[in-house]
Amino acid sequence: MAHRLRLLVIVPFILWALVACSQAPPASPPAPTAAATDLSGIKEYLLGQTRALTAAAAEIQAASDRYYALAQETNFDYSALWTNRRQEAIAAIESARAAWMKASPIYEKMEGIVAGTPDLSQFDVDIDAGAAGNEDPNNAVSFDLTLPDGRTLPKPGNLFGVTEGTLWGTEPAFTSGVTADWNGDGIIEFGETLPDASVLKASVDMLTQMANDLHVAAEAWTPTESDAFTALVVMVPTMSEYFASWRDSRFVSGDASTQRDFNVISRLTDIQDILGGLEVVYAQVRPRVESIDPTQAEQIATDLRNLKAFVADVSAQEQNGRRFTPEEADTLGAEAQNRATAITGQISQVAGILGVKIVE
Repeated sequence: MAHRLRLLVIVPFILWALVACSQAPPASPPAPTAAATDLSGIKEYLLGQTRALTAAAAEIQAASDRYYALAQETNFDYSALWTNRRQEAIAAIESARAAWMKASPIYEKMEGIVAGTPDLSQFDVDIDAGAAGNEDPNNAVSFDLTLPDGRTLPKPGNLFGVTEGTLWGTEPAFTSGVTADWNGDGIIEFGETLPDASVLKASVDMLTQMANDLHVAAEAWTPTESDAFTALVVMVPTMSEYFASWRDSRFVSGDASTQRDFNVISRLTDIQDILGGLEVVYAQVRPRVESIDPTQAEQIATDLRNLKAFVADVSAQEQNGRRFTPEEADTLGAEAQNRATAITGQISQVAGILGVKIVE
């Protein structure tokens, strides 16, 4: 999983905004506001996503439990499982995969809020962004994974990454090691694997627990202007990171990819979902921006919309069969990052005029 040192990018963008302010004509003083900004739409949106995630996680858990029961019935002899219960095993794995592919986009739609909000950001580390402890201790997840057979996986990486690596076999250590030629064509293709049932059960159980915990935390959370502006400033300028992850995935690098994550759903799709959530956030604070400069308020909204459209266009080309090269991915990532940098500078500038604190 790409490691998101998001807070480290805040200072450069704020400095960028300050320089822009020094070069632009003095801004008009903010218009007085009669009441606090209504941010209830952010919470309403977040709760809609957390409810959907808990339901989807429960579906993954039910299918994973079926697979675990099959493995248990064969005393975790995966060769016997493949020989004697093949179709049942495949059906359980395919059900778990389908539910996973439902759950992942649901999380991406709220990631901009969760990852960009200090009170919620640890959930993003553990669910979708954190590294494995042996790869990047400073950005590792907070948990160890205890398996039903007594093994412990210390800080194995974020839960969507672990479950993806287990279900599709992109992490060999999380598979059974048994050759599983699903279609019998004599070639082991991507995804033709038997997961380690204990790793799958433990990681899916933890994902389900975390999804429920996130929902509870979201219910208790009351968004502030600082939360909203911080989420925008932290999460909009992450384009180069996302494009680098796309570049290193199977969608660009093909069989040469050694990346465990983002090989099933294109990162381009994830970026659109994340930006969609951030548009919800901006819509809630836009009245405050309009109190400073209506033209700039419209410009920020337009630039966000255009950034999302830029990514959507690349995604559409990919879905229509175009395979981008790593060099092209870097070029597109640089273009997206430049757009995001400009947007973030504008938002930082407005936050400064309004006196809204950006949490580093």
